[in-house]
Amino acid sequence: MAILLDGRVVAAAMRDELKAEIAAFAQAHGYPPALACVMVGEDPASKVYVKRIATTCRETGIQMQQVTLHSGTTAEELRAYIRSLNAERRIAGIIVQMPLPKHLPTALVAEVLSPAKDVDGICPVNAGLLMLGEPCFAPSTPLGGLELLKRYAIPLRGARAVVVGRSPVVGKPMANLLLNEHATVTICHSRTVDLPSVTRQADVLIAAIGKAKMISGEMIKPGAAVVDFGINPTDTGVVGDVDFESAQSVAGWITPVPGGTGPMTNVTLMRNTLTAARRQAGETAC
Repeated sequence: MAILLDGRVVAAAMRDELKAEIAAFAQAHGYPPALACVMVGEDPASKVYVKRIATTCRETGIQMQQVTLHSGTTAEELRAYIRSLNAERRIAGIIVQMPLPKHLPTALVAEVLSPAKDVDGICPVNAGLLMLGEPCFAPSTPLGGLELLKRYAIPLRGARAVVVGRSPVVGKPMANLLLNEHATVTICHSRTVDLPSVTRQADVLIAAIGKAKMISGEMIKPGAAVVDFGINPTDTGVVGDVDFESAQSVAGWITPVPGGTGPMTNVTLMRNTLTAARRQAGETAC
């Protein structure tokens, strides 16, 4: 039976660690790190996510500046507002909730957001630095998944890692994060021929394809570490991209859904925000 990679337990430990570090930063600099969270319109899913971010901010001591712009905000108005946040000295990090209203191009945010405050790693500069293996802000969801593997001491150096999914939000950055840990990485997608033959070679298997229970136990190498980023609503509840019931008897380690990678995302966003604050305050050791 696989060992659970319990994101709830690890996220709780990280919150405690961050709370102490953030308090020390506030004492040293006279202000806490601040995260600006911008919504355009009233998308229901975004409102739920922002509420969760606000809760994690309160738990760790990060100051959250939440702003909701009206749904008719123009592209130039949004650009101007993001630029104003870029210029605010005490704003360490900025995130803009997606999706934007249809009249606003998604690329607008990445184009104008300062890479130094891009704590969720959406800017081309940070994406490029991640690919080069240089210090940067990586997207918090895959970075949280990597942290989960590290906290459970899963061997990555020299391991064969297979990432199923190539989205710029999870799949591609996760592949680069694993490469930077010296894993040998294969990326699979909808056009991969004989997917099971590839996934069965993985010491570390990453599922980020967005299809409920697509990866069965028969597709997993015995003893592999399986990280499931899938969040798929069904009539019986939320399930992952991995068929947990068949996988847990084969894998060595596995993330549950819910309770695996999900809890790691917001706490990793807080850690990125603290790192941004430290860099902007001139702490060269960070």
